[in-house]
Amino acid sequence: MQKIAILTSGGDAPGMNAAIRAVVRTALHKGIQVMGVQRGYAGLINGELIPMNRSSVSDIIHRGGTILRTARCPEFKKEEVREKAAKILKAYGIDALVVIGGDGSFTGAKLLSKLGVKTVGIPGTIDNDLVYTDYTIGFDTALNTVIDAIDKVRDTSTSHERVSILEVMGRDCGDLALYAGIAGGAEYIITPEKGFSRDELCKVILEGKQNGKVHNLILLAEGVGGAQELAEYVENVTGIETRATVLGHIQRGGSPTATDRILASRMGAKAVEVLLEGKTSRVIGIRDNKIIDEDIDEALALERKFDDELFDLSEAISS
Repeated sequence: MQKIAILTSGGDAPGMNAAIRAVVRTALHKGIQVMGVQRGYAGLINGELIPMNRSSVSDIIHRGGTILRTARCPEFKKEEVREKAAKILKAYGIDALVVIGGDGSFTGAKLLSKLGVKTVGIPGTIDNDLVYTDYTIGFDTALNTVIDAIDKVRDTSTSHERVSILEVMGRDCGDLALYAGIAGGAEYIITPEKGFSRDELCKVILEGKQNGKVHNLILLAEGVGGAQELAEYVENVTGIETRATVLGHIQRGGSPTATDRILASRMGAKAVEVLLEGKTSRVIGIRDNKIIDEDIDEALALERKFDDELFDLSEAISS
């Protein structure tokens, strides 16, 4: 193993820079050259590769986003485009590719590996929707961003005696809503895995008012529906002033937490070690606080299991 490349793909996540730093410095420590691919798979097929050294990743561990930048690349689904990418990597003398991203990015890495490119994936996504790993890089930071927003919204919600509905990211995964709802003391948590009844929600709000509750905080995962539409429905049914707050891309930004910085550093170093062991088509994860590597096909094929026990806890301690 003489030279590797690294790219970030898909949605950015806090901690990606810490992972880049760990990959680059671990590889250099092992005598391996590193090339950085700019703008993900789109940059790869355009030949946007730059050499990286220790100073390339100085003072980035605390920065959000990704210094390599990222971009969507739907054309990478075409085999001829992937073949072009494989040829570019070969032309640069690159022995392996490290991909930091989510399930879409990993799918790209899996398909490249079938063309003879050695690949390893590092999970970087705020959604925490990769089943094989307990946590993904960026989830903890996004979670703390949401909790900070909850604390601020609660102040004004209490002052005006309102119902406040906060919509958070997560697509088909409700982890961000569930964890933030519990940590933020929400009265009601709505996730795509569990669904909900609008009438049941209104009943809970009205019962709370009868018991002297002056405000309600509802956490809504984006995969279930829109916060504004739900707010209008709740206000019409209950007669209580209801406001919607969509946190949006603020959840992706910001300086990563210590937890994400350490997780990214551990995973980045592990990715290089896996490649040096001669493995390919692997993904890095954490399970029971141990950094693991797993076959990419097996990892992506795992069926997601929602944490029903944690959801039951949220219902028991809410309101």
